[in-house]
Amino acid sequence: MINATQIRRGMLIIQEGQLFRVLEAIHVTPGRWKAMMQTKLRNIKDGSLLNYRFRSEDRVEQAFLEEVKMEFLYKAGEDAVFMNLENYEQIRLSPEIIGDGGNYLVPNIVFIIELYEGRPVAVRPPLTVELKVIKTEPFMKGATQSASSKPATLETGLIGTVPQFINEGDVVRIDTRDDKYVERAKTG
Repeated sequence: MINATQIRRGMLIIQEGQLFRVLEAIHVTPGRWKAMMQTKLRNIKDGSLLNYRFRSEDRVEQAFLEEVKMEFLYKAGEDAVFMNLENYEQIRLSPEIIGDGGNYLVPNIVFIIELYEGRPVAVRPPLTVELKVIKTEPFMKGATQSASSKPATLETGLIGTVPQFINEGDVVRIDTRDDKYVERAKTG
């Protein structure tokens, strides 16, 4: 059990017998009232959202997850097939479990699959992923500093911004925490 003031974004907590992922956690201190934590929670089981306010003296049960490294193999319809790197067992995960990790589903990339009581509940991509640029505008000669980036569609469908010198066919490294361009990947 942890104090409610220790709740952080990304944590899994057990509230009212259900497992929730913390999407937002804001510490609020309104004038002469007692401090509280205003949270936005997603139910892991059914995907529903819940806004919940914890008093600062409340205690919350934090869920601990087993983490297993699994390699993404291929998509099977809407589902994604992953292989456990230790025992080579394959599992299919739905888009609801994969969440934003779906932006990085490229074969042979190793993800962390979070398990709660043996069931997969979330997918965490590596910190950076190399993706091929499928569509972007050509380089604009004489572009000003304000036009130093341009939109680009990457091989997984993710749309991000890249510097002007990036062309279609280039491979770029993307930070998976905020979907931001890091650098052009070294090829060859």
